[in-house]
Amino acid sequence: MELTELGWNNQFNDSFNAVKSENVFPARVATAQREIYSILSETGEYRAEITGKIRFNAASISDLPVVGDWVMARLSPEGNLAVIEAILPRKTKFSRKSPGEITEEQVLVSNIDIVFLVNGLDTDFNLRRIERYLILAVNSGIKPVILLNKTDLCDNLQERVEEVKSIATGHPIHTLSAANNMGIEFLDEYITKGVTVSFIGSSGVGKSTIINRLLGEERLKVGTVRESDGKGKHITTHRELILLPGGGIVIDNPGLRELRLWAEEDSLDTTFNDIKDIAANCRFKDCKHADEPGCAVRAAMENGALDPKRFNNYTKVKKELRYLATRKEKIKSRNAKVVWEKNISKLTKQMQEHKRKYEH
Repeated sequence: MELTELGWNNQFNDSFNAVKSENVFPARVATAQREIYSILSETGEYRAEITGKIRFNAASISDLPVVGDWVMARLSPEGNLAVIEAILPRKTKFSRKSPGEITEEQVLVSNIDIVFLVNGLDTDFNLRRIERYLILAVNSGIKPVILLNKTDLCDNLQERVEEVKSIATGHPIHTLSAANNMGIEFLDEYITKGVTVSFIGSSGVGKSTIINRLLGEERLKVGTVRESDGKGKHITTHRELILLPGGGIVIDNPGLRELRLWAEEDSLDTTFNDIKDIAANCRFKDCKHADEPGCAVRAAMENGALDPKRFNNYTKVKKELRYLATRKEKIKSRNAKVVWEKNISKLTKQMQEHKRKYEH
């Protein structure tokens, strides 16, 4: 196949040509499971592993290949295994904070043009979750499109759509019923040849069902949701890059159990631009929106112009991102120390080797 069918463009071509060497070829990561990869290239699909150098130089898991990455690879002498020697600079990346207590970036997918934020219109509907998805999408530089699935299970569709519009800050919103194959056709406007998209959402919102409709076959497993809480089982267990019949590229993702933010505080100005605009009318520039006189934000909540739940989430997220920024600075300092120690160790070994040669 042609590389352009996999999303190759001038940016990746320039990066590759700047560092390419003999017998090295460009390929795109289709799956990644415990440092065992499958990659797609002009000559076909290969099982691949990373070099020890990549593993050694990785400061965190975000420096390892992920689905969607373009890499430089070389075939083994037998021709049945590829070795990934480098990752080309990422155009975009959709990241979250790693689950657990470790402060580390987890890149879920990379080199995405459009991210579809899928939300169910059943009991799983959650405006605050959509806000968090938007923060990550905006911070990543990827165009977000909000999908409200399961219209067949919603009795107050227009009300739900208006609620989402109030927090969407102008981003596109579409409604559909993937189970009934209704409203799918609009996706053709976004998914064209060479364009890479990804579907992000919690378990049970219908991501795999949507992709099956795009494929025209029941390729991906789908599951039901629990009636008690509307949550679904994790049927999709790994990320996978899939080529669509119409020429686009889609990355399927497992449902996200938790969505810890990995973003800069500046991204809030875009996702919560309505609060920013309202706050500009406060009497004091450093207004905390607590008990200061002339607070436009409190006035907006009192007169119904601003949903208090949205403001509370904004405050919560702002505090979360400030704490994250503090933790990231500490990690940055620690990593710099590790790199320094590695370089000193390497230099010491070189000096010792030179001394041995000189003595002999």
